Amino acid sequence: MLPRMPYDAELADRVREIVACEAGMSEKRMFGGLAFLIGGRMAVAASNTGGLLLRVDPQRTEELLAAPGVAPFRMRGREMDGWLRVDAEAVATDEALREWVAHGVRYAASLPPK
Repeated sequence: MLPRMPYDAELADRVREIVACEAGMSEKRMFGGLAFLIGGRMAVAASNTGGLLLRVDPQRTEELLAAPGVAPFRMRGREMDGWLRVDAEAVATDEALREWVAHGVRYAASLPPK
């Protein structure tokens, strides 16, 4: 039996293709998935539970939660403003994936580099 990947490698490749040209882009294993960072700040990750873990402007959390397939990210049982889970079905098309990744990239790029 082959070991299970901790995240969706195909989704990670699709995200990588989108963010490859971003200045200051790097990759790091985080939260059991593969995160894509801009200036050392996490923008988006291929989640270990499928779909994306996405960092967004905290002021837009409620607005973005209204989209189908989007849920709050919970850490230790607490919802985190500015952090979302986006189901794999919600990013099945390249267009949808680009739109969600753009939210994370914009927010990470707006923060001072680490």
